[in-house]
Formats: sequence, structure tokens, C-alpha cells
Amino acid sequence: MRHATGSLLTIDVGEQTTETTAIDEVLSDFIGGRGVCTKLASDRIDTDVDPFDPENRLYFASGPLQQSTMSFTGRMNVTGVSPLTNGLLSSNAGGFLSRNFVSTGHSVVELTGESETPLILHVTDTGVSFEQVPELTEATVPEVTTHVENSRGLDETHIAAIGPAGENRVRFASIMTTESRAFGRGGLGAVMGAKSVKAITFDGDSAPELELEFPADAGEIHQEAATSDHIMKRQGTASVTDLANEIDGLPTRYFSETSFEGASGINGDAVESKKYKKGTCSSCAFACKLPTKDDDRGVETEGPEFETIMAFGSNTATDDIVDVMQSNELCDIYGLDTISCGDTISAYLASEDEFGNTELIHELIEQIAFREGVGDLLAEGVDRCHEALGVENWTVKGMEFPGHEGRRLHGQALSYAVATRGADHMFATFYAWEYPLVSKGTAFDPTGITPEKAQAVVRQENIRALEDCGIICRFSRGVMTEERFEALFDTDFASLVSVGADVIQLERSFNNQRGFDRSTDVLPYDVPNLQDGIDAYYAARGWTEDGYVSKTDTDTAAPADD
Repeated sequence: MRHATGSLLTIDVGEQTTETTAIDEVLSDFIGGRGVCTKLASDRIDTDVDPFDPENRLYFASGPLQQSTMSFTGRMNVTGVSPLTNGLLSSNAGGFLSRNFVSTGHSVVELTGESETPLILHVTDTGVSFEQVPELTEATVPEVTTHVENSRGLDETHIAAIGPAGENRVRFASIMTTESRAFGRGGLGAVMGAKSVKAITFDGDSAPELELEFPADAGEIHQEAATSDHIMKRQGTASVTDLANEIDGLPTRYFSETSFEGASGINGDAVESKKYKKGTCSSCAFACKLPTKDDDRGVETEGPEFETIMAFGSNTATDDIVDVMQSNELCDIYGLDTISCGDTISAYLASEDEFGNTELIHELIEQIAFREGVGDLLAEGVDRCHEALGVENWTVKGMEFPGHEGRRLHGQALSYAVATRGADHMFATFYAWEYPLVSKGTAFDPTGITPEKAQAVVRQENIRALEDCGIICRFSRGVMTEERFEALFDTDFASLVSVGADVIQLERSFNNQRGFDRSTDVLPYDVPNLQDGIDAYYAARGWTEDGYVSKTDTDTAAPADD
């Protein structure tokens, strides 16, 4: 099996020491990325750790495909115990960081401990330097980037940074790279902030000792990405907005409605009208990113994508794309996940009957980042603040909902319920099979949950986990056939899917020990046959009826009966 190569670099930020460890067996078993990080985290993090404790660890990793020049491969993974969900969680970001990471010669970089003063860590192929930066306390992401450029001569493509939200332990703080690309979901930016690490940079000239050779399929995929005519190249995921609205599946006014009368002002056409150039990730010819600006109001950002359009558009009753662009830009500057931030603000707007108040929305983003005023409450996320606001708890496992509406797409609803990350659309991307965005021959009726649909959710989760080991972008769906997976990873597809399944088993087992079971696989709304679907899902995974990974699957058994 073709897998990532290179060492594990452990950095204790409190002691300011480093250690390099060979992890060849883990790499051969779990390929790279999310899989390797999940295995290491499962072995090296105590299951009772508080997310903000020094003993929590953060794992940065790439995968074998980052040693290629193939499209869809400009991505990285970060793993740790989430302050939002309280479970083991991996987050994935695009941009240009991954190949600079590979150039250090490491396959994984692990952060542990806690610094007394804010630090920037500089990782190269010759060692690690610790730069004390107290002057960057509560600096924004662009300010951190400017500092690194001036002091080290490294541009934004070498940097993973947090803004004030991470330092202030906002539970949905992001780690930002290339300024506008986010390790967004789950609040791992707050874990980095708890360690007083303001940024980490990667630079070097040393690829891993074993340079990987890839088959001709990599070139074919790159060519297809360059020549395909796809609406994503013009509108990104914003192109889904009208479809979601047409099927009565666009969350609106803090989930109280499922269609938005102002959708035409924030849809894909509206985004495309503000796009002023092409945008992409490292080595990718698909170029689906959305550099946008509005000269009249002085707003320039990247996006918004569909999830941000929902969270800061329809869910807050905002019908002007420039207002949504400004929310997106502020989140990037302060280091905030746009989905969780927008949903939490929409919950506050619901409590105050202030839907559509864009001036208030933008004020609240800043207040959340600095934990000022009501922002201190909202920085905790919907799960922890909904009672104080007097609104419903629209989360699963503490994670706020994205835009693909489970009340219309019932397989996606099942995925939200059982996913180790909670309400996360990328865990299985099952919405694509229910809108559908795939061929009709492989699509599912969006209504109802059958055993066959539950088994399909399992399969898609496993394949998504495999992609996160590679690492390869979700938007490769149209070109990544089973045969191409086999050629790129040099093994049969069944073995690859098995690796994805093993990753999810490890995540669930770790989270079982933190209190995750059937009682946490719940939704804030009713879906026909959901419990039967959960039974079928557990059976397909070999879990117990209570949602525990069995002893035969991992070293950790389900809790014994009292």
C-alpha cells in the first residue's frame, strides 16, 4: 500500500524541546493524514483529558498524495480533542500549506504542553525554532502573517495561525492557513490557543527520504480537472443554494423555516457576480475557489461557500451577498468557523428578534472573538448557550448544523446523528446522493431511512475517511473511480475502504470512553425510521445496540454491565 513517509516530530511547547520518532508501522497501516493522526492520538492522549489541558495534543499531517503534483491534493489534516464536541476530532483544510509541510521531511508534527508566553514555532528540515511573540497577543490572522513575512521571509502559504478567537478559547475557533483557508470545524484553534502557540510555519528542501512515484492515473486526473466544465469552477459550493431552496431545504431564521425568500440575493449567481479572479489550492487545476470583492464597500474575501451562505445568509435572514462576504471576511480575520459562528449568532438573533440586522451581526463576530459583552456567552457555542438564550439546541454532539437540511435529506440526517464529529456534512457527504448531485443510477430517494441507506452511509463515511488519509479533496468525486484509488494507493479498493473503517472505529472507541454512545446520536428534529436506521448502521459497523465499539474491533470494550 502506498503511504506517507517521514517521521513524527513531537514539539513540547512548554519545555521547548523536540523529539523525532519513526512511525513506519503506523504509516503503513493508516496511510497518512487523518488515519495516522487518529491512531497516534488514540495511543498518546488520555481519554479523560480536558481539551484545554496541556496534555491534549494537536497533530498536523499530510498524506502520500502531497508528494504528487496531482489536482485535488493541496490539503492537510489537524487532529485533537475538540473543545466544541469534547470528542476526538479531525479537521481538514486546503490551500498551499501541505507541500511546504512535506518539505520539512516529517509526516506528522505533534504539539503538546503549554507555553508561558505566546510563541510562533518554525519547523524546518534542519530543526525547530521557538520565537516568543508577546507583541502578537490577540493579533489577527493577517497581522500574524505580516509579522512572519517581515521577520522570516515566509509568505502565507507556509503559515498555520490563529487569531484572537483561538487565544480567547472560543470553542469554534479555527486554525487558518493561506489566511482564508480554515481548519474550521470543532474549535481546534482554541486548543492551539490554549498552548499559547500563535502560529506554526513549515519550510524546507527535504522531501521524505522515500520519494513516492505515482502511476499515469495521477496525470489523467490532473488533466480532467483542468479541462472539465463544472459549475463549481464558477460558483464553488454556492451553486447548491438555489437547489437547496427549491426543495424546501435551506435552513432559515435559526432553523425555524426551510426556505428563504431572499435566496436570489445570496445564491451562486450573486457570488459569481463578485468573483474577480480564479482561485485554487496547491497543484490543483480544478480552481473552484472564490476570490470575491465589492469595491463600493471595500470588502474583499474568498467565498462565501454554501455553508457560510446558509449560516450568515438565510439563517440570519440576510439577503445581500456583500453582507455575507463581510461576515466571511471577519471570521477569517479573527479565526472563526463560519458555520458555528453564523449559527450561534442566528440563535442570538432569534432570542432578540433581530433577524436581518447586519450591523449587529458584524459587531457580534468581533465580540465573540474577543469574548466581550454577550460575545463571551456566544463564544461557548449553541450547545452551551441555548438555554440562556431561550432557543432550541440545534447541534449534534455540540457541533452546529451545516446547510444540507436533514429534515429533507434523511440519509444525511442519519449521518449527522451518528458521525463522530456530530452535525458535520463532510463526514459522509451523503447529501450528494440525495439531492442528488450524483448520477440517478447511484442516487437515493431523500425520504426515509432504509437498511440499504444506512449501509450506504457507512460506506460513504469509510471512503471519506480514506480520502482524509490520502489526502484528497471531496470535490474529486467525479474523477476518483475505484480503479484510480487502487492505482494511486497501490492496493485493492476493499483494503482501502477497510482503512477508512478502522479510522472511524478508533474515533468512536476513543469517544465511547468520553461518554459518547447511543444517547448522543440524537437530532433536534424527527426523521422517519431514524432509530431503525441507527440500528442498521450499528449492525453494519459491528457496534453494540448502545453504540459502543465491540472489544473485537479495538482494544477497548464496551462498558461492562453494572
